[in-house]
Amino acid sequence: MGRGTAIGRVRGLGSAKHGAHHWWRQRLTSASNFFLMGWFMLSLARLPALDYAGVHAWLGSMWVAVPLVLLVISVFYHFRLGLQVVIEDYQHDESRTVLMILLNFFAVGMGAIAIFSILKIAFTATTGAAA
Repeated sequence: MGRGTAIGRVRGLGSAKHGAHHWWRQRLTSASNFFLMGWFMLSLARLPALDYAGVHAWLGSMWVAVPLVLLVISVFYHFRLGLQVVIEDYQHDESRTVLMILLNFFAVGMGAIAIFSILKIAFTATTGAAA
């Protein structure tokens, strides 16, 4: 009892038993986004000037590059989790798999480009300003 109908079990309808884990990951990434974005905004506000040279030197610091990479990872993972829920809830045909694959490629690709950009500036900056 409590298992649904026989046809529902055959079709795989019902709980996939991954909801709580997914929910918990979304909450953890939203908390990390909150703190890292707060750090990012305060750190930018403390810069004397927002010109190219100043921001380039600021990003050359390890104390800025590492949290910024963590922010990018957290934001793109949170983005992926959120859109996964939207696709799973509203897409009910065979294109769901294609959309999930495209979502994964997009999130990983854009995150990799952002991290590469941060690291390239961090490793090529000649002087690093403290955050």
